[in-house]
Amino acid sequence: MPASPTAVDDYLKTIYHHTEWQTDPMSPSRLAAELRLAPSSVTEMVQKLAAQGLVAHRPYGPITLTAAGERRAAEVIRRHRLVETWLVREFGYAWDEVHDEAEVLEHTISDRLLAGIDARLGHPRFDPHGDAIPDADGIVHREPFVLLARAAAGHSGRVLRVSDREAALLRACEDAGIDVGHTLTVTGGGLVSIDGAPAVALPDGAAEAIWITA
Repeated sequence: MPASPTAVDDYLKTIYHHTEWQTDPMSPSRLAAELRLAPSSVTEMVQKLAAQGLVAHRPYGPITLTAAGERRAAEVIRRHRLVETWLVREFGYAWDEVHDEAEVLEHTISDRLLAGIDARLGHPRFDPHGDAIPDADGIVHREPFVLLARAAAGHSGRVLRVSDREAALLRACEDAGIDVGHTLTVTGGGLVSIDGAPAVALPDGAAEAIWITA
């Protein structure tokens, strides 16, 4: 049975997103965990994607996107992140509320509406969480970055991205005054200074979910 376009997009998007902010390759087991599917189901789908020329994979090896797969993934990522930005700017959604809405809308809005949203928003380059929005050609622009957990004491950097994986963590970061664009200085011991203010404790899990300029 052919895979549905929505399922294909979800697989490609997950693989694309996995390697955006770190270099660990995507393994079949990790893909299954990310999608919350049985490994056997993922193996079958990866074989279908490989047959369509969208991914490259050998047994027991990593899964990588082909050029065609990356183009298609960038298209759906673009739709998702533009919708998230639209919901925040135009409808007053909080940044922890937009992911699930965008998951639905990215598959249903027309190309014409998407182009209108992009134009109305002024062709934004980043979504509310700091993730880069691919342009119409699939190209993204990012500054050199470091995961906060790996930044040495004394390092200062502007927040580029806060992971949207956990809504509760997004809310905790917002409550702590941590948002995209603010400057964090690592003081050690799980403490950071925000925009030069006295150091405060990071919310649990935040160091593994925040990327700052290198």
